Amino acid sequence: MSLVGKLFPSVAIDAMSEMGDDLKINVFEEALNNQQKVILFWYPKDFTFVCPTELHAFQEALPEFQKRNTVVIGASCDTNEVHFAWLNTPKENGGIEGVTYPILADTHRQLANILGIVDQDLEYDEEGNEVYTGSNVTYRATYLIDETGKIFHESVNDMPLGRNVKEYLRLIDAYAHVQKHGEVCPANWEEGKEAMNANRTGVAEYFSKN
Repeated sequence: MSLVGKLFPSVAIDAMSEMGDDLKINVFEEALNNQQKVILFWYPKDFTFVCPTELHAFQEALPEFQKRNTVVIGASCDTNEVHFAWLNTPKENGGIEGVTYPILADTHRQLANILGIVDQDLEYDEEGNEVYTGSNVTYRATYLIDETGKIFHESVNDMPLGRNVKEYLRLIDAYAHVQKHGEVCPANWEEGKEAMNANRTGVAEYFSKN
């Protein structure tokens, strides 16, 4: 079930800072109280393979998110202690040393289950006993949240598929354009390109020029 257009769940979750500080972060309040956008991205596990490439990619793009008044938050179901160990592992050894944004430690899967992004299914055997299948970790889910706490984008990748960080910057630019100008953004829109009014005249004018 899609959560786009709804308020992000208001739940405080354990998190780890780059300095090893134990935090509690409520993503909804981060957006609402600080009047900033939030990109929250989930990854399956610390000390894996695709995951560190993504965390470093978000770190490299951090100045661009900051220019857009957007805070970056990572998340998995690992513990704070495992996060901190990974933060202290050099990049050349598969670690995320140098990452400076906070990482949620949703060890109870409280928020992940609310979002419905955990790879787990419940079945019953012939005797009626519960049988769980799946990895019990999250897919690569991404949420863009505006200054009111509303989700304006969500996407979920299967575990082998890494994300394109530039696409989230484009989506934030598009949403900011809509907020500022009241126009809508057509396919493949990028900052500096023409948008259009959300009516028949607007789309006709757009197609006449493009």
